[in-house]
Amino acid sequence: MKKVFLLTGLCVVTLFANSQILKKITDRVKNRTESKTNEKVDTKVDQTVDSAFSKTEKGIKDITKGNPDNKTTTADSSMTLNKIDAPMVNSSSIKSYSKYDFVPGEKIIVFEDFMQDAVGDFPDKWNTNSSGEIVTIEGMTGHWLRINKQGIFMPEFIDSLPDDFTFEYDLLCDNPGRIWSLYTNMVALGDRAHPENWQQVANRFTFTVGTGEENSSSVIERVRDNYTEAGSNIITKKFTDKTKMVHIAVWRQKERIRVYFDEEKVWDMPKALAADAKPNAILYWLQGPGQDASYYMGNLRLAVGAPDTRKKILEQNKWVTHGILFDVNSATIRPESYGTLKEMANVLKEFADLKVKIVGHTDADGNDASNLDLSKRRAAAVKDMLAKEFGIDASRMETDGKGESEPIENNTTPAGKANNRRVEFIKI
Repeated sequence: MKKVFLLTGLCVVTLFANSQILKKITDRVKNRTESKTNEKVDTKVDQTVDSAFSKTEKGIKDITKGNPDNKTTTADSSMTLNKIDAPMVNSSSIKSYSKYDFVPGEKIIVFEDFMQDAVGDFPDKWNTNSSGEIVTIEGMTGHWLRINKQGIFMPEFIDSLPDDFTFEYDLLCDNPGRIWSLYTNMVALGDRAHPENWQQVANRFTFTVGTGEENSSSVIERVRDNYTEAGSNIITKKFTDKTKMVHIAVWRQKERIRVYFDEEKVWDMPKALAADAKPNAILYWLQGPGQDASYYMGNLRLAVGAPDTRKKILEQNKWVTHGILFDVNSATIRPESYGTLKEMANVLKEFADLKVKIVGHTDADGNDASNLDLSKRRAAAVKDMLAKEFGIDASRMETDGKGESEPIENNTTPAGKANNRRVEFIKI
């Protein structure tokens, strides 16, 4: 059975009523992306009807598929892609994250970049009752999961979610306002073989992302012991740019759940889940087909454990973080690293005598010399950011890089590589 994993949800303005109106929705778009999924969930899914933007966005994009060198476009000429904005840090972007308090979990247990899957296929470790395909995108690295047909998409390798975890992924909607809602669901499925029954579980947390030309809207639904609460929130211009990836982050601390779109904290629900809720699945539900539009998802990270920066650096003399992210093969810090940098800066400000060595580490991809140089440049970039943006005296910080020479896990799995890509702060 083909598998599906992803914890996301998102794109298209949806306004959720407390009582769900159920209706069968038939596929209205010819499947342009025939998946190689061998076996599918047969049960049809009852659909919750949301309102969506009906305005048409004319800019068409270029998606390259079928060739890792980005030389081949899809047979569907209406889907083209020119350029996707790569995250970068400059004075304006980093300052926009000044209220960003998201800090990833200590250990990455799942990293899904779809690189193990062939372009044109549906990902092997996911399950679906619909279809999708792996594509490459011009101007972006790696593989991306493209979906535009109604159905459920579930990564089957996620079968438990602890009391404390973080989940992140990147999302693009290539034609805002022309595709139905994508829901991200955290649920305790009684029967994982039938994820189509997710709406009947007693405890779950769901959020969506909306797209439109002016504003976008997120909708949440929390079900605790079969009691349903819903709400909506206007998110200004987060999903209106068809060439801009949006970084989604979810942070669970027992009953509390926070959801972030880029630098904005969209939801902070202290009682989002029941105290005894044991969610065992993350699944996406695309409510209806796209009208010349698709979602693209990539770089999923599930991490566990609440980081304790102060205790680690003061008592154990070292803090290891996977929350400082860089562009691929670059020392450019991504802006969603702000919360982690701020954590370290706050400790340094509180303890004026504390000095640290910042050490960069890479995975084993590439040659040794390049990785060593990259790790040193990344450590220097972190020092520069802490000095310029957070006012930490540069004389209190030293830097070094170890390249791929000191792995903490093997480099044979995506999660192992992700854990080896890290920054260490060592007390000196």
